Amino acid sequence: MSVIVVGVDGGGTATRALVMDERGREVGSATGPASAVRPGHADTSADIIAGVVAAALAEAGLGHLRPRALCAGVAGTGRDPERDALTRELIERDVADESIVQTDAGVALDDAFGEGAGVVLIAGTGSMAVGRGPTGRLVRAGGWGPVFGDEGSGAWIGRRALGIAAASVDGREPETALVGVLVQACGVSDASGFIGWAADASPAELATLVRVVVETAAAGDLRANALLTLAVEELVIHVRAVSRELFGDERASVPVALAGGMMKPGSAIRKRTEHRLKSAVPGAVLHPGEVVGVRGAARAALRLLGVEVGS
Repeated sequence: MSVIVVGVDGGGTATRALVMDERGREVGSATGPASAVRPGHADTSADIIAGVVAAALAEAGLGHLRPRALCAGVAGTGRDPERDALTRELIERDVADESIVQTDAGVALDDAFGEGAGVVLIAGTGSMAVGRGPTGRLVRAGGWGPVFGDEGSGAWIGRRALGIAAASVDGREPETALVGVLVQACGVSDASGFIGWAADASPAELATLVRVVVETAAAGDLRANALLTLAVEELVIHVRAVSRELFGDERASVPVALAGGMMKPGSAIRKRTEHRLKSAVPGAVLHPGEVVGVRGAARAALRLLGVEVGS
């Protein structure tokens, strides 16, 4: 084996690297810490990516080979400054002969539809939708980051759940079982501990609270259910906005794929999202399988060499 490429999917929770040979066969992989880019900190993300790539090559027994191409799909690179900064940092680290950077949603789009038309909603620690139209035009919605955007995402749900619990303790909202489960999940003694915990929590740590919100909703808590309903509505609005822009009307036939940690097949939030899409985006034709962003990234790296691998 003389020609290899590497794909990377870097999110707010983890970074995954996949090594492929020139025939598109998967020969090695590795997972490491989050590498989502924060403005001004592309070097940190590049260090993590370089480390995970090295681990994937070692796992494949190919540490002696240099990848011909690297495609890194990384959260937080939707703007040119962050994308260009990370590209420069990866080139400086000499990870591969050629390196390109996309968003994490972009490589998910590659995995779901190749270079064809469609829309991908990615919902994990963060959230955004990206689509490619029949003419090849690309459009995105969301992905504005955890401070004031990423509506419907894991971090957004975690933050809103803490706010609901605090309001319930105050009497500004009805009683909810979220108070007790969040106290336990955050490892604090009572609700007042939310202040310190949230002040130090990363977006990925806030997203860990989604699990207890889903469990509390399943147990019948009205407020937890309302929060998930609102989160799903926010996510579906992303898809509708991109569909209207690219296809003219959300009632037109629109291939839609769901990706990210909250959209695993069979998950409660995925089921709710699929149900809501039927009415909010009537033309949506759902992609049946699981979308694997790192696989899309590796296929994009192969395309840099002129090799096309079917989805």
